[in-house]
Amino acid sequence: MTGARPCAAGKRVAERGGRGAAAAAEEAGMRGARGGCWALAALLLAASVLSAARLVPGGSPERGAQAASPRDLDKKRPAELKMDQALLLIHNELLGTNLTVYWKSEWCYQCLFQVLVSVSPRGGPGGPGMAAVSVSTQHGSILQLNDTLAEKEICRLQYKFGEFGNYSLLVKHVHNGVHEVACDLVVNENPVDSDLPVSVAFLIGLALIIALSLLRLLFSLDDFNNWISKAINSQETDHLINSELGSPSRADPLGGDIQPATWHPSTPPPRLRCVDTFRGLSLILMVFVNYGGGKYWYFKHASWNGLTVADLVFPWFVFIMGSSIFLSMTSILQRGCSKFRLLGKIAWRSFLLICIGIIIVNPNYCLGPLSWDKVRIPGVLQRLGVTYFVVAVLELLFAKPVPENCALERSCFSLGDVTSSWPQWLLILMLESIWLGLTFFLPVPGCPTGYLGPGGIGDLGEHPNCTGGAAGYIDRLLLGDDHLHQRPSCTVLYHTEVAYDPEGILGTINSIVMAFLGVQAGKILLYYKDQTKAILIRFTAWGCILGLISVALTKGSENEGFIPVNKNLWSISYVTTLGSFAFFILLVLYPVVDVRGLWTGAPFFYPGMNSILVYVGHEVFENYFPFQWKLEDNQSHKEHLTQNIVATAVWVLIAYILYRKKIFWKI
Repeated sequence: MTGARPCAAGKRVAERGGRGAAAAAEEAGMRGARGGCWALAALLLAASVLSAARLVPGGSPERGAQAASPRDLDKKRPAELKMDQALLLIHNELLGTNLTVYWKSEWCYQCLFQVLVSVSPRGGPGGPGMAAVSVSTQHGSILQLNDTLAEKEICRLQYKFGEFGNYSLLVKHVHNGVHEVACDLVVNENPVDSDLPVSVAFLIGLALIIALSLLRLLFSLDDFNNWISKAINSQETDHLINSELGSPSRADPLGGDIQPATWHPSTPPPRLRCVDTFRGLSLILMVFVNYGGGKYWYFKHASWNGLTVADLVFPWFVFIMGSSIFLSMTSILQRGCSKFRLLGKIAWRSFLLICIGIIIVNPNYCLGPLSWDKVRIPGVLQRLGVTYFVVAVLELLFAKPVPENCALERSCFSLGDVTSSWPQWLLILMLESIWLGLTFFLPVPGCPTGYLGPGGIGDLGEHPNCTGGAAGYIDRLLLGDDHLHQRPSCTVLYHTEVAYDPEGILGTINSIVMAFLGVQAGKILLYYKDQTKAILIRFTAWGCILGLISVALTKGSENEGFIPVNKNLWSISYVTTLGSFAFFILLVLYPVVDVRGLWTGAPFFYPGMNSILVYVGHEVFENYFPFQWKLEDNQSHKEHLTQNIVATAVWVLIAYILYRKKIFWKI
């Protein structure tokens, strides 16, 4: 049996003479119409967001030009403000005291203060006692003002500046005390709401989804009412329908049987739409954040510890790859393919993934020849290739037939999906022990053993060249600095200077663990294929167990735990946290998509069916129209957001067209 069963909206009572092949053709047409509606919905969503985002106020090219106080504001602006910046005017009214202003971000854990600007006293040789600087608005800022000569702190304040806002910091003596200094922050011009385009896009998307759902329900009710009217007004029609088709089926009101189609273990397992939908959801988010995500910080990778939206997608893709490995391998073996031949296919596919990945991460076809000495070796597809090979070979070596009826076997009733894989779990635990041993006990020259920090100005600048600890050291030792990512996400906030690759060697161990968690999800779906309740209970249990492990490892803290959640390191807490999220997502998708048929998975289903093509294509054609064009204001979040949403929607449309034409790129 191939493919998922038809969605609810496609089930109709056949009209007179419409049985047999004609009824099947009609049902197929209904499915095509539904797919076309969802593709049209994706385009409508993109068009609506495009219109809405361009109508949202804020981000005007004349930002900051209307500040009325002080009058010399524009003269003192050092340069045109960029995205995520505000203008700060520092007024030094302390006679004979030079000020040095230091700055650091609240999100920079245990970081050294960085010199922001020096301000001469009023009437001094340096000018009128005022300096203008731009400050970051992505996170809260901590400002510290020191007496330059005495090298002592005068005051410190913490504030979250708004984008394109205009502020004055007044440093002066308090009237009732000569030695007391006051630092007052004044808002000269209110900032813009830079998150407004995201809110508008989200609300419009939500409104479209609700509207389409209501329309679908109304159409279903209309068809039902028409059928009832015909049945009442024409007993002959009712008799003919009942004689040809039998009694109407007791289906879900929105269509589809309550349980998935019956599957026998001797035949290949059915394709689960929830798996392709989850894969497509991860892929579309990956495309959106890779294209820039509107240049918002929460659509970029975290600087070091913690999670953003961008940090979710890659582990989820690895997780669902693990599920697909088990489901597809079971299907291939049941069709009679030999293990030796399947091993050759696994090796070849892994090799192709690694080669394509190396080509993609070194895009010098427009920048001139690339030196072999500068080729970046690690990357996303490279890690997928290695992870795929290890997990697939592991499953191939210990492959067992799926029990014909788990309900009749006591072990299957409890933990059959786990106990049947004890050799794989043993090897996975051994791999994880290797990660823990190398991470916490490998001596790294010039660095503390077990260091998990970003280096740079973090940890009070004590370990500037220790970025990533053992993970970074192993990559630099085996691959060389020039073959790694030169500007990791920690560079901006922590001012790191050594090369570090988030897709490095040591982190691959934990991506293998993540993929094997996906294998476990696939086994649950197949072992308990006809027991929806058992599947949902196990998804819930796995999600809770992994979540509790994450809480224990992190102590519920971003930076203070034993092993913080860290995408750059691919820490084990990162894997357990994202694995927990993945099981809960399947907990929602499986009953909604595959059991009750309330949602077909569109539009995410289509990219999920052509994931390699969409991923490679979006990387290769990133700088081509219509995925990128010249913006009127390059420092506007709303224009970048519009561009990125449209580019992502175009890839969804491409995936839908290829799906309709049955074109799938498989390697």
